[in-house]
Amino acid sequence: MEGMCCGVAETETAKPVEPSSQSARRRRMEIHQLKFPASDAAFAPPQERRRRKRHKLEKWDVPTGRPPTSSTLDESNLPGKNGPGNERDAESTKSSVSAPPSSSVPKFGVTSVCGRRKDMEDAVSIHPSFCGATNSESLRDLHFYGVFDGHGCSHVAVKCKDRMHEIVKDELGNIGEENESWEEMMKKSFSRMDEEVTQCTNAKGISSSSAASQCLCNLRIPKCDAVGSTAVVAVVSPDKIIVSNCGDSRAVLCRNGKAVPLSVDHKPDRPDELERIEKAGGRVIYWDGARVLGVLAMSRSIGDNYLKPYVVAEPEVTVIDRTPEDDCLILASDGLWDVLQNGTACGVARMCLRSSKPPPPSPAPGNQDHETVTGDDYAKESSDMACFQASHLLTKLALARQSTDNISVVVVDLRKT
Repeated sequence: MEGMCCGVAETETAKPVEPSSQSARRRRMEIHQLKFPASDAAFAPPQERRRRKRHKLEKWDVPTGRPPTSSTLDESNLPGKNGPGNERDAESTKSSVSAPPSSSVPKFGVTSVCGRRKDMEDAVSIHPSFCGATNSESLRDLHFYGVFDGHGCSHVAVKCKDRMHEIVKDELGNIGEENESWEEMMKKSFSRMDEEVTQCTNAKGISSSSAASQCLCNLRIPKCDAVGSTAVVAVVSPDKIIVSNCGDSRAVLCRNGKAVPLSVDHKPDRPDELERIEKAGGRVIYWDGARVLGVLAMSRSIGDNYLKPYVVAEPEVTVIDRTPEDDCLILASDGLWDVLQNGTACGVARMCLRSSKPPPPSPAPGNQDHETVTGDDYAKESSDMACFQASHLLTKLALARQSTDNISVVVVDLRKT
């Protein structure tokens, strides 16, 4: 009886559950039938979700599925436009421009890489129309380009980058029309720059410098006077090129396809430099190459107080007239020149400048459209890109030839349109 009661109880409790589950399932089916047609009831929700996703992709119209941004869709970042072509190139170009654009400013391209070195000690300074708006037309069209290759640390090179163009601007008030005036002015500028570097160097390290936060001299030694930098500076005017060099960075002019050196490296084993060092009481010791006192592999630099008076900051100045045959000017640190000859570098730069597409013909009168690009506008837009490609290709070539130093290259387009 007890088993029968249990069995009856079990069957009685099981019977109400079954119809309730069937009725619940029936109600759910009725709800689905109200929302969607019966034939598509099972597939309608997934199709709607897929349709929404496809609409999202079509709206963005970007292969990666990300919303469009100025860096991905802006025409100025496309090759052949005014921008450099990608975000990395754009950053390197923006970091070098520091003056408002002008129709008379030569186009230029800059590439500066750490290379196979652990630390980056090069610095590049470019200041078109660096004298600003002045009453003198000759000063208004002066453009400053500089490459500084630091050694021991980067703070002297960074100091030169921040201050050299301002010092040259201050000294320009005393310049005359003769080449000797340019030479004296540049020598005074380099001397002032060397004095400022000496003053900001004390027993505790760097006291006032924009590079103080990145300088590691205070962690290495109690005194950071064993730091210096080369300096090659070019001031370009509408009719002249003035190059001042102190160290083993170099400036080369490409004229009619031929390399014209505008500076000579200051190496300790150069006959005149060797004679000057020995007259000052110093010695040139060959230790992994010719070095002043067996330490520094150059005979002139800014800074390096511990090697004075053997190592001086007096530059050699070259003033040359511009001609219609000038193609470009190349300024670079020794990371490039250690593995590339002057002629090779000029050939590569000239090839990049000439390989840019020729300007399209001007539209016929009466058929001009507001989006039509004239020949002059096309040349202005593509010149910057061509200069950047030249500097970038030179840097890649130096790396391919196993350059072990920092590499900084500036290419200035001197072609007159």
